[in-house]
Amino acid sequence: MAADTTLIILGASGDLTSRLLLPALGQLLTREPGRSVRLHGAGMEDWTDEQWGEVVHKAFQTMDAEDAFTAVSETTYSQADITKPADLQTLLDDAEGRPALYFAVPPAVTEKSCLALSDVTIPEGTVLALEKPFGTDEASAHRLNQQLAKLVPEDQVFRIDHFLGRSTVLNLLGARFANRLLESVWSGDDIDSVLIDYPEPLGLEGRAGYYDGAGALVDMIQSHLLQVMAFVTMEPPASLNQLDLRDATSAVLRATHVLGDDPVRNSRRARYTAGDVGDRHFSSYVDEPGVDASRGTETLAEMTVEVRNARWQGVPITLRSGKALSSPDRAVTVTFKPVRHLPGGFVGESEPSVLVFSLGPDTMSLGLNVNGADDPLELERVTLSADLGEGALKAYGEVLSGILDGDAMLAVRGDAAEQCWRIVQPVVDAWRTNEVPLDEYAAGTAGPASWNA
Repeated sequence: MAADTTLIILGASGDLTSRLLLPALGQLLTREPGRSVRLHGAGMEDWTDEQWGEVVHKAFQTMDAEDAFTAVSETTYSQADITKPADLQTLLDDAEGRPALYFAVPPAVTEKSCLALSDVTIPEGTVLALEKPFGTDEASAHRLNQQLAKLVPEDQVFRIDHFLGRSTVLNLLGARFANRLLESVWSGDDIDSVLIDYPEPLGLEGRAGYYDGAGALVDMIQSHLLQVMAFVTMEPPASLNQLDLRDATSAVLRATHVLGDDPVRNSRRARYTAGDVGDRHFSSYVDEPGVDASRGTETLAEMTVEVRNARWQGVPITLRSGKALSSPDRAVTVTFKPVRHLPGGFVGESEPSVLVFSLGPDTMSLGLNVNGADDPLELERVTLSADLGEGALKAYGEVLSGILDGDAMLAVRGDAAEQCWRIVQPVVDAWRTNEVPLDEYAAGTAGPASWNA
């Protein structure tokens, strides 16, 4: 039986393929064994089908997906230069069913390959899946989008953001839109501030070639955290189909700007010095192999934005992420305004209510003030919590499921990718001219001491 889709992984020998894509595919095929998928790897290495098959097999074993390997046991490999039209044409001509090209290669190679596709006959329905970053600024993202538009329709372009895993996003949207208690207070009338924080205990992990040219702002905030922010702040969509959902997220991104148009006051940056995270020792960032200290690349970035619309005007939304940090708390924290009036007679603290969505594993907690057990006039703080589960699939499994189904609901739309660059550009410019100091923090701490103060 011919496959419904041929998943063609470009950059088949790379770390992304073996560490993330193939294990996720194994898990997906284990959970959904009825899928008809042909797998083909393509890369510069002179591998045989058997060598590639062994790579796939080992990756599937990491997910206990031995049974699923039979679904792709006929997987094939070809040596190819994906910047050459002839090689791309051969890959597409050999595909069964609908081809899905997954660009598991550096962004510069992806752009060259997309240009080469202009001279290729592309089968109807072909899907193009691209990893971030999408361009290097708003203008380059726009040029890339124009090129992609010449190749396939927008709903066949999957700009991958694995942070937008189906379970995490739907948990957030379910809490927002399925509870009158939250839905009715989800605006600047009742919310004081929002913090989206994603600290990482990892360092460079051998990625200096990419990271030292990007930094935390571009690597995390420009892409992942702004997308999460869009789901937190968007207007209620008419439905969860890809058109309505992506219309809603794109609209809120268009309304997003640096708070007060002041990137100097509303952004901060730092990089780590030597220290320990758990039982791992980290050298100073500037001493990591492949790092050019003169670039002044930050490993911790923070910026505060505002959404200039009727729902959110005036609410500061802080986005923060960094490496080699001690804090395990990756979360969206929504702090509500204090009550307008607390009747006299109550004693103790009456802190504002705080709603926290933890990002992996997904949990939700709500901090409230209640009467004390011993003295009913003394207020105490309690936290109501719920475990929302890990979801059925890993993030890349959910990404691949959308690609194979042709459902771009959680893929980043072209205009949204451009808007994310526009939002961060004032901060990028201020940092390049050193208007914002580059602070330091020891690896294994929560960041610069001055920030915590």
